[in-house]
Amino acid sequence: MPSPLFLLFENWIWCLLMAALVLHWAGRATLGWATFAAWSAIALFTDHITWGALAMIGAGLGLALLPEPQSRAINLGRHLLFVIWGVAMAAHLVPGFANVQVLDQVLSGPRSAPYSLHLNLDKPVVFIALLLFAPTLLQPTAARRRAWRLAAVALALALFPLALALGALRWEPSVPHWLLIFLLANLLQTCLVEEAFFRGYLQTTLIARFGATAGIAGASVLFGLAHAGGGPVLILFAGLLGLACGLVHWAGGRLAYAVGLHFLFNCLHLLLFTYPLAA
Repeated sequence: MPSPLFLLFENWIWCLLMAALVLHWAGRATLGWATFAAWSAIALFTDHITWGALAMIGAGLGLALLPEPQSRAINLGRHLLFVIWGVAMAAHLVPGFANVQVLDQVLSGPRSAPYSLHLNLDKPVVFIALLLFAPTLLQPTAARRRAWRLAAVALALALFPLALALGALRWEPSVPHWLLIFLLANLLQTCLVEEAFFRGYLQTTLIARFGATAGIAGASVLFGLAHAGGGPVLILFAGLLGLACGLVHWAGGRLAYAVGLHFLFNCLHLLLFTYPLAA
């Protein structure tokens, strides 16, 4: 397998898109939009995305730019359309994106199940659209007691002994040679995008309508169901991790808390246990 640095160099178009995400996340919106615009043009003319894919990107951004209607029913329809668009992009249902597989059935250890990784050009665009659809996405809100944040971390860490007890995971410390590419992809195209969608957008919207308890629970259930392809055990653990990330987002008042906890959990999972599951 090529070295992680060579993989990044070879997939420079993905790195350019990740740079747009990082710039936005760091508060450099002007540079972020300029980088995203450059990525869109370069990706199109280097055949990394098709005209149809570009049209779908434009449809999502256009929907996000529509002003919020006064009618509650029309506004609900607007949200549903955006969710459908976001799910289609994140689930790779939209053709025309050259997502590159960089890891093919690799093993983090002898007791682990095979793992594959793609560098996606479709899913990260959801984060870009969310910046327009939910303008307060990256703005901090009032923080709650520190105890809530500690409880969220404790809940996330408690999932490991639970998984060991159920036989879903086994203890297997390892540092795979593909760690660097995993860390970058997991932080940016998995944790950042998923937490922005489920916690920064969906949970915040549900809390505003139904209150904190229902909002956090609802977003956690939806996060679990989004992992239905992995079976009932993965739905359960994803839902519980979603609950922990939802709690830390609500308590900390910043998207970075949820992204950080999600990323910490995934890193500990890879470095200390069988990944993604026990063989």
